[in-house]
Amino acid sequence: MIDYLDDFDIDNTLAVNDAAKDRKRIEKVRSEFFANAPASVEWPDIEPLPDSLKPVEPFDMALLPESLRPWAQDIANRVQCPPDFIGATIIGALGIVIGRRVGVRPKLRDDWTEYANQWVCIVGRPGVMKSPAMSAVLAPVKRLDMEASQRFDDELADHEGEVKLHKMRQDAADKKAMAALKKNPDAAVDVRSSESPEPPKLMRYLVNDATVEKLGEICADNPQGVGVFRDELVSLLKGLDRDGQESARGFYLTGWNGNDGYVVDRIMRGHQRIEAVCLSLIGSTQPGRLSEYLRSAIGGGAADDGLVQRFGVLVWPDVPRERWENVDCWPDAEAKHAAHGVFHRLIDADPVETWLSEVPTGPDGEPDGNPPFLRLSPGAMEIFVEWRAEHENTLRSGDLHPAMESHLAKYRKLVPSLALVLHLANGGIGPVTDYAMNQALAWAAYLRSHAERAYGSVLVAEVSGAKALLRRIKAGDVTDGFSARDVYRNQWSGLENREAAMKAIGVLIEYGYLVPEAAETGGRSKTSYRIHPGAKK
Repeated sequence: MIDYLDDFDIDNTLAVNDAAKDRKRIEKVRSEFFANAPASVEWPDIEPLPDSLKPVEPFDMALLPESLRPWAQDIANRVQCPPDFIGATIIGALGIVIGRRVGVRPKLRDDWTEYANQWVCIVGRPGVMKSPAMSAVLAPVKRLDMEASQRFDDELADHEGEVKLHKMRQDAADKKAMAALKKNPDAAVDVRSSESPEPPKLMRYLVNDATVEKLGEICADNPQGVGVFRDELVSLLKGLDRDGQESARGFYLTGWNGNDGYVVDRIMRGHQRIEAVCLSLIGSTQPGRLSEYLRSAIGGGAADDGLVQRFGVLVWPDVPRERWENVDCWPDAEAKHAAHGVFHRLIDADPVETWLSEVPTGPDGEPDGNPPFLRLSPGAMEIFVEWRAEHENTLRSGDLHPAMESHLAKYRKLVPSLALVLHLANGGIGPVTDYAMNQALAWAAYLRSHAERAYGSVLVAEVSGAKALLRRIKAGDVTDGFSARDVYRNQWSGLENREAAMKAIGVLIEYGYLVPEAAETGGRSKTSYRIHPGAKK
């Protein structure tokens, strides 16, 4: 009977004059054949198609340092945005000001060290107040950047005076030597030039738009780390995907770790050695753009190198549906002042004297040049080891999608670095406390739900095509034993091309609505798709 159907191959039938009539006849024959064929198909159970995005945990202000909660609540109330936008940006801002000045060593004896820099991605539709929320939170960091720029201008003016004085002294020394040699050609004179005063370095906290070459120069002057803020984050990521941007992409990958140096050698630019590249990256994007980009990470495309998985602080909250109210009130001055005080306190702190951190030493017992570090307290260590044992076994279970597995693997850095940030922002000194570690683990549980929504959104986008195909099946536009070509040749919405049709078919197979059947035709095998008897209900 399969051979009989092959006699009515659509591609051959289209060659006759009355193609439309022949096509209807072929569909009728095919439908009748499969309807009367023996019930030899083992039908799977049908599972309902997903209706929406995966649920996420709501944001709890208890995740933030106590001194910053009133400020965060005030901003969320005045901006009228999900508090997730505020909380995630606060964590990124704290990571900027702490940077690489102090690390955390999550093991009792090992030298494994993580730093406070965070990669933050805020996801929301246009108009949900992402940008105003981030701008309000980053105000203290922007102020620090402005104050640093003003100090640099003053230091530069002083430096120019020192350089001028140095040149005058050198000229005077040269004249004195010349006069001595005129009197006595064999006189002993010192013509060595003294070193010119070192120019001041501009302290940077936040960069908006810089080429990777310029960013490298900024990092060279700021080994403590800098923040990069991009309102549209996926634009940056797609820019790093382009041909010729491999070195720029590698630079950002290095900056996430915060612990590695970077050496640039160029014919025109010469040699540049960067002590350490430590980048805090904060940005926002829209759901559709993120889902499109994540599809490459899931499907083995250009984004499948772990760059997008480094955004550990990724939040995609539900937008409240309650009625909008016009909130017009003065900012909470006391909360704002306290928040700015937290940032200034962190900037002014001496890692060793203020935070009682340890200075790492080399084999000779002398400081090895790396930043000081804090260990975990005994209570925090016990909590962390217990969490990590369960976490590592989950990663090794084989139950996770490779992209999600790669994302969660980065929590090895995320959890201890969050604990460090929260410990210091809470005013802690000495070893990281169990309170800060519990806060960090609460963040990890909250963030995992948002990561699952983000990676699951790729499937939800494909499910929309599957639902479109299922509607065509129920309407009788697609009959039992159809081929992929029968779907995409009609140019239906959401099923316009072969790729979209195959994704929709794949989802329906996964959820039990379709069963594929391969038929040998003497040449290339043809695949048809049987429709579950319950699919039209």
